[in-house]
Amino acid sequence: MESLNRQRRWLLTGAAALGLGVTWPVSGFAQADAESAKAVEAQPASSLSEGEIRRLESESGKLTIRHGEIRNLDMPPMTMVFTARDKALLAGLKVGDRIRFVASNEGGRYLITEIQLVQ
Repeated sequence: MESLNRQRRWLLTGAAALGLGVTWPVSGFAQADAESAKAVEAQPASSLSEGEIRRLESESGKLTIRHGEIRNLDMPPMTMVFTARDKALLAGLKVGDRIRFVASNEGGRYLITEIQLVQ
């Protein structure tokens, strides 16, 4: 139920912002005021989240992940684009792979800092 309420808050916030003509960059959909962004950045990204790679662009270091809840970012399940902090993290991965990963929000950019292939 809490997850459903969180999703509703995201949708309502997004709908209200769009109605006011506010837009977010694709990689920064979950941006809020500066204070809450700092709080998110200060949290340790110690827990692994699960997901599936939907698109992989090794040259740019970007990957699209359909993921479950990302607790350290207070983010509900969705599909979104992340950037690998180090492109070497993407070596050996392919579209369709199930993964566990750690994501962080650094200056409004969602980065993958650790990634593991689920066997």
